[in-house]
Amino acid sequence: MLMLMRNFINGMVVGIAEIIPGISGGTVAVILGFYFDFIEAVNHFRENIKKHLFLLLPLLAGMAFSILAFGTLIDYLLLHHSLPTMLLFIGLIMGIIPIIFTKAKDSGTKGFKLRHVLMIAISILVLALASYLKSQEAVVAAEVISGIGPGYMAFIFFAGWIAAMALVLPGVSGSFVLLLLGVYPLVTHSISGINDWLGNISDTEKLLNICKVLGPLGIGVVAGVLSMVKLLEKFLEKYPKSIYSVISGLLLGSVYALFNDPAVYSSGVSPLTIAIGVAAFAAGAATSFLLGKRRL
Repeated sequence: MLMLMRNFINGMVVGIAEIIPGISGGTVAVILGFYFDFIEAVNHFRENIKKHLFLLLPLLAGMAFSILAFGTLIDYLLLHHSLPTMLLFIGLIMGIIPIIFTKAKDSGTKGFKLRHVLMIAISILVLALASYLKSQEAVVAAEVISGIGPGYMAFIFFAGWIAAMALVLPGVSGSFVLLLLGVYPLVTHSISGINDWLGNISDTEKLLNICKVLGPLGIGVVAGVLSMVKLLEKFLEKYPKSIYSVISGLLLGSVYALFNDPAVYSSGVSPLTIAIGVAAFAAGAATSFLLGKRRL
């Protein structure tokens, strides 16, 4: 029972991370120590169904609960206390980087070679450059969901597929990818619409509009996770140092991308917010380092 509760809470934390563009659910999974267990559970589900369900079901339930229950709270914190909130997340990422970097150095062949250094550098560069694309406007405004046709629903499926592949990689935010592809406002609007629909379940038009977005998105997410975890596990078996090098670079790149995000400073910067933010950063870094050191 204790393990089920821990997995549920882990899922809740990942769900909160996935609400925020720029925060990687994969990174949070690494910090909390169940990332590689998740990869194994998805890829080898049939080999031990009971064991893997014991991990996956509470994780997914926690994620779903968190997205529905805490979306409003996260929006409030980012709106009114953006700098301390984002510095906490950045601290969590920074704390795990030395441990992942050590795993990269110690895995596979001894020491780093030039190609591994290049992999780290390219991974940092890719995310750093991607951070400058974040200002793209939504392709379709949330207010016109009712006008979405089959063609755009197919695009939403594609967006979910790509976002889920990103979700699996530590350092890459699935919601950040949705934002880049222009569907993030649609998704957040549809999620918030669930609570409205629950207050009036006879509103079939609202339910249809929600399903137009979250239906193809959900199918795309499942397809993306299933395709990516199999590929990732094969690469981890054959090229562990390369994969850990890429993950290290993605984590470093995500830190730059977060600092480069105007949303970090949107609620204002003052000596008090900086002081609180520094404390939050230190607490986040210490927490993730201690958890990662113990579990990875």
